[in-house]
Amino acid sequence: MELLKRKYPVIWLTKFAGVHRSSYYKWVHTKSMNNMRLESDKRLKKVIQSIHVKHKEYGYPRMKIALEEEGYFINHKKVYRLMSELNIQSIIRKKRRFFKGNYSNTFPNVLNREFKDRQQNEALVTDITYLRFQEGFRYLSVVQDIYNNEVVSWKISKRNDNELVLDTIEMLAQKRDVRGTILHSDQGFQYTSHAYNKRLLDLGIIGSHSRKGNCHDNACIESFFSHFKSEMLYLNHFKTEADLIQAIEEYIYFYNYKRFQKRLNHRAPIEYRISMAA
Repeated sequence: MELLKRKYPVIWLTKFAGVHRSSYYKWVHTKSMNNMRLESDKRLKKVIQSIHVKHKEYGYPRMKIALEEEGYFINHKKVYRLMSELNIQSIIRKKRRFFKGNYSNTFPNVLNREFKDRQQNEALVTDITYLRFQEGFRYLSVVQDIYNNEVVSWKISKRNDNELVLDTIEMLAQKRDVRGTILHSDQGFQYTSHAYNKRLLDLGIIGSHSRKGNCHDNACIESFFSHFKSEMLYLNHFKTEADLIQAIEEYIYFYNYKRFQKRLNHRAPIEYRISMAA
């Protein structure tokens, strides 16, 4: 009928075909809407693919926010459908194992899982994680502010020892006034050492320790390491230490300045800090 209507009036064709004109025009409208929807989906898929190239870690909730930043306001169900059609999935974070141990020189759990409603520099968390690359492995020590999840200081080393932890704290003290600040960690041997305790005392830092074998007491820093590994480390193959360090620097910059977080009103840590100070 679409071809014949160029030669004959629609009223003749519908009468000949035994259909109502209203039914025909409804079919034409539906077909037009479907074509428009297909074209719209095609454009959106191209945008989604371009975002995915840069951020393979994005699932559909964060992809939805990224699309909104590009000017595309669509609901999460459609984002999920389009990503499924493109066979795009976010990287699933690996769970970290925790082991109990017997330690001494511990602080009370001052933080006590009170992660919300903290002020800037009021409470910091710290931990160490293990990084493997082609030429060997390194240890990464990080200090994070739970006010906005900002990574404040970090240090990489060949050895998981007191020096690594103390160097990270020195970098922290150079950037911020830490007198009266809570610094929370697990009960790893570095964090229960005499040298660590003494340095916190000298700087006026209030030490805080998780309970033995309880990872949830330090959930903020564990979450950061989990994202760090699934969004950067597991997606790349690093040959040298220089390659690894460069990637760490780039990711931490991205995390602090670009990676929006739901808890921060869909803002990146430093953007959130600046907006709250305005």
